[in-house]
Formats: sequence, structure tokens, C-alpha cells
Amino acid sequence: MGAWQPLPDDLPPEVRHFVEQLRLLKDGTGLSLVSLGARTAYSKSSWQRYLNATQPPPRQAVAALCRVAGLAGADAERHTVRWEMAVKVWPKPTAAVPAQAHAQVQPQGQALVPVALPVADGPGGEVREAYEEVPTVPWWDRPEERPAVPRRGPGGRLLVYAVALLAALLVTAVVGAVALG
Repeated sequence: MGAWQPLPDDLPPEVRHFVEQLRLLKDGTGLSLVSLGARTAYSKSSWQRYLNATQPPPRQAVAALCRVAGLAGADAERHTVRWEMAVKVWPKPTAAVPAQAHAQVQPQGQALVPVALPVADGPGGEVREAYEEVPTVPWWDRPEERPAVPRRGPGGRLLVYAVALLAALLVTAVVGAVALG
């Protein structure tokens, strides 16, 4: 705790303030990055990137840190507002990201990260890169997935065959009785 690497000098003030507040919040939990990663859907290395301002965290990561720190209501909302202001001006990544870039699903237990996408913004339609929020929900917060249409098991098919066979026997019996009668 407290042994953070210095933030880059060219960081916008909104980003610097946001990251400093996240660091204070994390330090207030008394958790290591490994422990924080175990309590959220984000790995230790993801938290290192977020808390060293090399990558903006997803909104859900900020919410998860607030939840672990015991913040709720207006206190948690302040961190969300800081996130919104910071992500608008977050510096572009050093590596160029193609316009067709999309978020990739990570293996189970790892979080998705924001993807930088070029957007037309500002006067004259100048192009800048913005971060697209990729929803990440921990497995314990996901609603149960249920099939849209109930699946019939083999018992349903067997019942149809039994009814068809019974109908065929009934027709045969009626035809036989009429022929003999």
C-alpha cells in the first residue's frame, strides 16, 4: 500500500484525479492486488494497469472496487462520475487499433477490457479515439441462463410413438370388427 509508481506527467487532470482516488479507495480496503483480484472479476494484472493509468478500467471494475470497499449510494456514484469524466479524455493507447477492432471474450474468470475505437468528434469531424465500454459481469452476478423454448427429452418422443401405435391398433381393431360383422 502506498508504494505506487508515479503517474505520467502528461496525464489529463481528470484521469490523474480519478486514478489517485481509485488508489486511495484500494489502499483503504487493505487488500493486496491479488486479494482484490480474487474478490472481483478482474485479475491482479488488470488492476495494475488500471491503478497505474496505463488502461482505463471498465465501469464494472470501478463498481466492484466500490462494493469491496463498502461504498454505496452517493459515495459509489462519485467514483462512477469520475470514471465518466476520465474515460472521455483518457490518452490514446500507443499501439494503433484498427477500426474493425471488437472486444474479445477472455477465458472464464477473466474480465473484458475497453477497446479503443476511432470516432468522429469535434469541429470539422476530426477523428479521435474513444473507449467503448464492454460490459463485464462477474459469474456470481449473472442471471441464470434458461433455454428460450423448453426442450423435450426422449420421453416426449416416445409418448408420440406410443400414441401413434395405439391409434394404429385401434383402427386395425375397428376395421377387423367391421369386416367380421
